[in-house]
Amino acid sequence: MSDRHQFQAVCIAIEAGIPVLWWGAPGIGKTARTTAYGRATKRHTEVLIASLREPMDFLGLMVRDGDRTLTLPPDWALELSEVGRGLAIFDELSNSPPLIQGAVLRIIHEHHVGRLKLPDTVAMVGLANPPEQATGGWDLAAPLANRFLHIETGADASAYVNGMLGGWPDPEPLTLPASWLSHIPTERAKVASFIKARPQLLLVVPSDAGKASRGWPSPRSWDALARVLAAAKAIGAPEDVRLPLAGGAVGDAAAHEYLVWERELDLPDPEALLANPSRFELPKRGDKAFAILSSVAAATVSNLTEKRWSAAWEIIERCCKAGAKDMAARAAIVLANERPKVPDYPVPAKALAELEPILAAARGGK
Repeated sequence: MSDRHQFQAVCIAIEAGIPVLWWGAPGIGKTARTTAYGRATKRHTEVLIASLREPMDFLGLMVRDGDRTLTLPPDWALELSEVGRGLAIFDELSNSPPLIQGAVLRIIHEHHVGRLKLPDTVAMVGLANPPEQATGGWDLAAPLANRFLHIETGADASAYVNGMLGGWPDPEPLTLPASWLSHIPTERAKVASFIKARPQLLLVVPSDAGKASRGWPSPRSWDALARVLAAAKAIGAPEDVRLPLAGGAVGDAAAHEYLVWERELDLPDPEALLANPSRFELPKRGDKAFAILSSVAAATVSNLTEKRWSAAWEIIERCCKAGAKDMAARAAIVLANERPKVPDYPVPAKALAELEPILAAARGGK
């Protein structure tokens, strides 16, 4: 896997708003390339060498104000807050002791620096050397590590030679189309279907501290996986980019199992089914049927029109006729939750009659 693909994975995470931690040996240009990407995308960039900072640099300085204590945000946070579109780079994270890592955690997770809330348009990037290559290196605490998507990179001799001879221009900005968000419901539906089939992979906290410093499965990291794969799909990223994104989110083992499962399912595009619901046929594989219905329901509610609403109900009705009422009910519940938004949209009486006992049980009815 090339350094180019790994860097594209970092850029996708930045643009998708997923905190990314870029791992690599000292001296390979992680800081220079990340700041160059900030310039290329016209983001105000703040580089914070975490190992040289104090906790108050991330938590804010506490001062007395009469009977109260106020927290004054640091200058770097105020700059990012005022500019809006920015890039916060936390350098040398693996050189930082647990006290600093704990102070960084809330910034990564909630965009809070003390009482100051950074805009969501501020992207978060961590840079780290493997602990064995860092002076006084520390493994990342598992709670902090799980808030990042982890990308590893090495030295690229070809890129280095080209740069030495021709200079290192700023990287090309990566732009996600505005429609990329529309892919998230489908990717989340696929992740939900996979976890339904493999519930033991929802949460796997490594017992080894070194492995816990990288990507591993958790409800948070599976959601990050859905977002970055949605972004990757929107730009047609190749498999060589999808692989590090998936492994960086949930770890290589879980990512491999998920991507193989996804490939074997060969799911139809939910938009194609909504455009022509008569094409829907209930698959024999239960996990595939669940994934299709979940993605159709998710796609419908993400862009709710009467035509799409009716198409989704037609697919649910066809599912009922095929004898899979329990599965149809799951999709029906998703649509039913949206009913208050579209009270005038019709619902097939026959489908409701067949599903009513299941829907009533889901509502706690008798």
